[in-house]
Amino acid sequence: MSISVQNLSKSYGNLQALDKVSFSIATGQIVGFLGPNGAGKSTLMKILTTYCTMQSGKAFVNDFDLEQEPKKVQQSIGYLPEHNPLYLEMYVWEYLQFNAQIYKVDKNRITTVINQTSLQEVIDKKINQLSKGYRQRLGIATALLHDPAVLILDEPTTGLDPNQLVEIRQLIKEIGKNKTVLLSTHIMQEVEAMCERVIIINKGKIIADQSLRDMLGQKDKQIIAVEFDYKIEIQFIERIIGLQKAIHIFDNKWELVFPIDKDYRPMVYDFAQEQGLKTLSMGVKNQNLEHLFHEITK
Repeated sequence: MSISVQNLSKSYGNLQALDKVSFSIATGQIVGFLGPNGAGKSTLMKILTTYCTMQSGKAFVNDFDLEQEPKKVQQSIGYLPEHNPLYLEMYVWEYLQFNAQIYKVDKNRITTVINQTSLQEVIDKKINQLSKGYRQRLGIATALLHDPAVLILDEPTTGLDPNQLVEIRQLIKEIGKNKTVLLSTHIMQEVEAMCERVIIINKGKIIADQSLRDMLGQKDKQIIAVEFDYKIEIQFIERIIGLQKAIHIFDNKWELVFPIDKDYRPMVYDFAQEQGLKTLSMGVKNQNLEHLFHEITK
């Protein structure tokens, strides 16, 4: 396992920040780590990056014990904190050279991470001239310099415009093909777009840990919400190819349940055409992560 946490606890005075937290993450997974403010996310990330210590339990990164082998853990992790610490007066190339010397890595790695994070156009610019998107790219490039097996990203897309969001999202997905990525964010749409698994923490305890598909109930069904222009009886609705169940909401509105092997909206549209109906609205209705998050953390 790339990350293994076993009954980990941490408190600050009377505040129990983490209460016997346990989970493991296999190599090559992109995992979303979610929770309300004060839930324990930052504390756990600080422990995994050896910034602070646990009070009880065990934790391993790349099979290295956090308590017994902190230096090896640090060498295994690339970390982008929420507030990306950059020396704004430095040039991009200069900043990467500086960090390469700290990590004691070959300068060829600088070229590698520049290409990997698409920084070629700004390597001769000062960091204070960069957009927020390019600063995030530079932070990720720095985290990748020593070629860590595990990447921990704390709010990597906060403050980005829509175009920058797409760019950083694609970058993280590409990195996740070869590395383990633990991603903390408040932007649920980014988790749905990037992550295959979600861990939710609340009041210091893990309250959900599932694949994204299982968590959203999309493992075995597709729900299509449709409104026709006229009322129609259920015996006609049941003629739609592939339909598993039809639920009459009210008036001309229905929820139609199908398997997830393909998109069944064309079948619903064709059915409406055959029946002389118009579809006033139609869309996939399956529960989104934001709704689920609010339900289980409130």
